Amino acid sequence: MFQRARELRDRCTHAEEVLWGFLKTKPFGFKFRRQHPYAFYILDFYCHSLKIVVEVDGSIHDLDKVKENDKKRQLELENDGLLVIRFSNDEVEKKQEEVIKSIEEIILKRKDEQDRK
Repeated sequence: MFQRARELRDRCTHAEEVLWGFLKTKPFGFKFRRQHPYAFYILDFYCHSLKIVVEVDGSIHDLDKVKENDKKRQLELENDGLLVIRFSNDEVEKKQEEVIKSIEEIILKRKDEQDRK
């Protein structure tokens, strides 16, 4: 699994590169990892301290079988207390500012929820 994650880091999509350019700056001081192994999965981007997963989906995720697998996977992750947010490659590439703003809002909301506990 760790070898596979390494391979995915070495050949990421353009959209993943774009998003990593933002996430690797540790927005609001929170570290994100890319292509991070978790259980039986490899998460595109993961913030352990906030339990946030950011997935960037290519067109293959439009296929019914893949959508079905994505739903099952997301449910399992959510059952572990993770918040899963998804963006398409298209969204990341064409609406980068909106995607980043959305992620920033989620980070701040999640941080606020943690601070109240």
